[in-house]
Amino acid sequence: MADGQEPDDLDGRRRKLEAALAARRTKEPGDAEDAKANGTGGFGNALRLSSEFIAGIVVGAALGWFIDRLAGTSPWGLIVFLLLGFGAGILNVLRAAGLVADFGSQSPKKDGDDPRERR
Repeated sequence: MADGQEPDDLDGRRRKLEAALAARRTKEPGDAEDAKANGTGGFGNALRLSSEFIAGIVVGAALGWFIDRLAGTSPWGLIVFLLLGFGAGILNVLRAAGLVADFGSQSPKKDGDDPRERR
């Protein structure tokens, strides 16, 4: 070759470079292969988050209705527990999305853990 390198040397260097890049490359959780294998594609994730939200509201409304039937406080139990269920549904969605840590977790916060800091 023009600069004194053999073709075998170039092929060996290329293989080493590809191996080093493959070792450093981390798989993103949003990769297409992972999404198909884990069932966590965009549509599946949307269904999961929406079911978390709806379940919180339904459970809150059911508890409120049940308390109203037992205590005869209609409609106050339904209103209060519907609002509590709404708040619980939002908290469940934020936890499932990974934006809020579980209550009582003692893991120290590391630099770069805050998703709002990513750009």
